[in-house]
Amino acid sequence: MTAIARVDTAAFARNVERLGARGAPSEVMLAVKADAYGHGMLDLAPVALAAGASSLAVLEIPAALALRSAGIPNRLFAWLHGADSDFASAIEADIDLGVSSGRELQAITAAAAQLGRPARVHLKIDTGLRRNGALPEDWPALVTAAASAAAAGRVVIEGIWSHLADASVEDDLAAIGVFETAVAQAAALGVVPPLRHLAASSAGWREPRARYDVVRFGIAAYGVSPFDDLSAAEMGLEAVMTLSTTVAPDSAPDRQCWIAAGYADGVPLAARGASVLIDGRRCAVDRVEVDRTLVTIADPVDEGSPVIVFGDPTTGAPTAAEWAGWASTIGDEIITGAGARARREVV
Repeated sequence: MTAIARVDTAAFARNVERLGARGAPSEVMLAVKADAYGHGMLDLAPVALAAGASSLAVLEIPAALALRSAGIPNRLFAWLHGADSDFASAIEADIDLGVSSGRELQAITAAAAQLGRPARVHLKIDTGLRRNGALPEDWPALVTAAASAAAAGRVVIEGIWSHLADASVEDDLAAIGVFETAVAQAAALGVVPPLRHLAASSAGWREPRARYDVVRFGIAAYGVSPFDDLSAAEMGLEAVMTLSTTVAPDSAPDRQCWIAAGYADGVPLAARGASVLIDGRRCAVDRVEVDRTLVTIADPVDEGSPVIVFGDPTTGAPTAAEWAGWASTIGDEIITGAGARARREVV
């Protein structure tokens, strides 16, 4: 037996409802990028919408097309594009597209012209993260070009948006200032779209000023806190994924045992001070291999005994956030890493 990633859809729904209440009256655009952080995009997308999200966000067009093919009728937003992005298929499927540059806008309008129907676009201003988006000095030119494309029937400008760096409160407030300046500049150029969105999980929880019309909640919906000083439990959020396995039959040194999951199954390789839960007791991790992990035990355990790598802290299990601390990374990496080979069970 290798690892099992159990996904609790009821917990996920409660998290989405909790976040929606926190961000109200702003709408919730639920991020299901990276296959819903390894939880299963097609499984969780309808749950998110039933729990109050009005739209869904992904990184790339193929994921949005998969959601549309699965029968999702709501607004779908994709923002990470490359030279070979299939804008024509996105336009045909009514997928909203993030636009970060004049080059992207030209490619999108060319596809729209060929199809004879407009693209739905959200113009992105870079507020300091440098992930993508038009720099402030390039912003008026992008807005002007988009306004011309809208007048020609090539695009419908649905939104202005950006990402926050979430580096500090001061940095976020400065970024909000850049964003509001960009919105005002766009309005002066005649562009006043219906949606403004800036906040993700962190600012969506802590900074009401950043919520605007839509909050793009992501990692928090999966029961992982975006903060170092506030746990998911303290936010009223529940763990959605439990990564479990069993005690393996392989022989091990005295007072140690192997468990049947390793770094190929989502157990982080570079973790110091980590532990797992065996028969209700925390056991220290000694060594992580590709298919198995060696742990220290206080008392003998039987082959096949249940092991929780991470999951619900109310059971005594380590959380994904704890593993992130042990591995010097973020909770996003822990939960998405479990989705690669572990067998996913959606309940």
